Amino acid sequence: MTWRFDYRRWDGTQDSSVDDTDAVLSQLTDDLLANGDLHEALQRMLNRGWQTPDGEQVQGLRDLLDQLRLEREEQLERGDLGGAYREVAAELQQVLAEERTGIEQLQADAQASGDQRRREVTDEVAVERRMQLDLLPSDLAGTVRGLQQYEFVSSEARQHFEELVERLREEVARTYFEQMSDALSDPDPAQLERLREAFDGLNRMVEQREAGEPIDPSFESFMEQFGDLFPGHPSTLDELLEQLAARMAAAQAMWNSMLPEQRAQLQGLAESLLEDLDLRWQVDRLAGNLQKAFPQAGWEQRFRFSGDQPMGMGEGADAAGRLRDLDDLEAYLRAANSPAALAEVDLDKVARNLGEDAARSLDRLAKLAKQLSDAGLIDQREGRFELTPKGIRRIGQQALSDLFSQLTKDRVGSHATTWVGTGHDREETTKPYEFGDPFNLDLSRTVHNAVRRAGSGVPVRLHPDDFEVIETEALARSATVLLLDLSLSMPMRDNFVPAKKMAMALHMLIASQFPRDYLGLVGFSEVARVIEPEDLPTVSWDYVYGTNLQHGLILARKMLAHQPGTKQIILVTDGEPTAHIVPSDGGVGYDVFFNYPPVPETLEVTLAEVMRCTKAGITINTFLLDPDRSLRGFVEQLARINRGRTFATSPGELGDYVLVDFLKHKTTHRTRGRRAG
Repeated sequence: MTWRFDYRRWDGTQDSSVDDTDAVLSQLTDDLLANGDLHEALQRMLNRGWQTPDGEQVQGLRDLLDQLRLEREEQLERGDLGGAYREVAAELQQVLAEERTGIEQLQADAQASGDQRRREVTDEVAVERRMQLDLLPSDLAGTVRGLQQYEFVSSEARQHFEELVERLREEVARTYFEQMSDALSDPDPAQLERLREAFDGLNRMVEQREAGEPIDPSFESFMEQFGDLFPGHPSTLDELLEQLAARMAAAQAMWNSMLPEQRAQLQGLAESLLEDLDLRWQVDRLAGNLQKAFPQAGWEQRFRFSGDQPMGMGEGADAAGRLRDLDDLEAYLRAANSPAALAEVDLDKVARNLGEDAARSLDRLAKLAKQLSDAGLIDQREGRFELTPKGIRRIGQQALSDLFSQLTKDRVGSHATTWVGTGHDREETTKPYEFGDPFNLDLSRTVHNAVRRAGSGVPVRLHPDDFEVIETEALARSATVLLLDLSLSMPMRDNFVPAKKMAMALHMLIASQFPRDYLGLVGFSEVARVIEPEDLPTVSWDYVYGTNLQHGLILARKMLAHQPGTKQIILVTDGEPTAHIVPSDGGVGYDVFFNYPPVPETLEVTLAEVMRCTKAGITINTFLLDPDRSLRGFVEQLARINRGRTFATSPGELGDYVLVDFLKHKTTHRTRGRRAG
């Protein structure tokens, strides 16, 4: 098979998911290393968000919840539900005033005509009309109903009232059925009859659904006949009913949020207008059916509007519906304890209420775990996320890369060998064979030497002087145990995460660049324990007091006992020894002795173990994090016994110091074969 690769300039359309996934993992690492729990680290990342390689900020749940809270406060402070009542009442008073002015004008015209009979008839009409106006009910519904039966004198007042009633019908329609307002506001008898049939069909379907009976007519045939009345384009009966229930529940929440008098006035007006359209019974029937079918839709909700901007009934239902959406979304986000829990969020609803940026961020949050899982970095086992071997390697690679990126070239230099000789790795150079060299002939160079010596004659005969051997690189093996302090003081002083990053970087460096070398890991606090490399990312500090360096040195010495090559212990700590092990009373196992400040016995047994390591040829290089005077004193004694190096460093420079020291003192030899003397 022939592979073909094409390269072109980056134009922004290429898939950068690998870089983005690495960026996500990098920003997840500190939380993971700090607490050792990937599930909790993912949750914290959900809360705070992250930044993509191109600089885009993915909002976390904390920011989204703040945005929800602010949006809710703005919505409540913007509107005034009482304004709807006052506006309708004021406009009705204006209609009445226009009609009274019209009556007065009618009388004035009759008076000016000089026609006695006309004046008498006009006066009778004026008295009758004024009496009718005076006897109108005081409530909004009664006033509207009375004026609908009233014969206006003023054409201006009549037109004003008709326009007001049309607007109120639209408001009522929008209040209960946001997407059907045009159809409900149309007084055309044929259209109204079609609406009544649609509502009756809806109610029968809900009742049949509730009773577990077959739906007749079917949802498909219903939508074929009445689908134009429901522009929400529902694809199932449940979806249609959910849309209707959400809107009617929002209308009910609006009524609940009004003052009792205002609610009674406006609700009575709405019911009166629906009754005029012969739809009130069907709407009440549908509301009751939907409340039974969707009891959790928020029928009992109420909101405290405190703004000064008047809202009509439809606007009030819109605001109540939006506030309910914000409340539902807030509850949903607060309950999310993993990325998968966000997968069911309605992104369209998020976009409507919080904007497209928030919807994109929430979509990224929901896909966080899947993104890492698809990249092979994490896996879910028994309901919890865990790092895969690939994920562990990637974190180690990132830690190593981050540390090397902080170092200048002159501090590190190349990791080249200084001697050549017997070994395993081929070099690009050859040399004449000398007695004692491994017989790794370079056949091409050897034959070339023979031809050049003997000329073009055949056959070509080889002579020992023609032999040329391949130079090989001989790497002296080294064995290292990293002793990592896991006592409670490490996280308290912010030393723990830098120490773990250094450990992962060192492990990756040795595994990738010096695979013949040995690296062991030992953590110590009250007692010491061996740490497997694959467990390093999830290792956490111990919630106990005590720094048992003696036990750590015992384990490290045993681990190095059968390892070839140079041997060293890298000790990373921020406190002097305060604990040691003693034989148990029963003679089986051991007990732990702890005391702070440390007693002489603890220091003595620890230094005795340092002496044993020294006799075993093990060098102890110590890296002190924020050391105090007492720790310095102990380490000075350790260095005098062992002759190892000591570094006082900060958490930010720990990785630099350890890696530079490891590379600088990594022993490599090149030997050029010797003649036998």
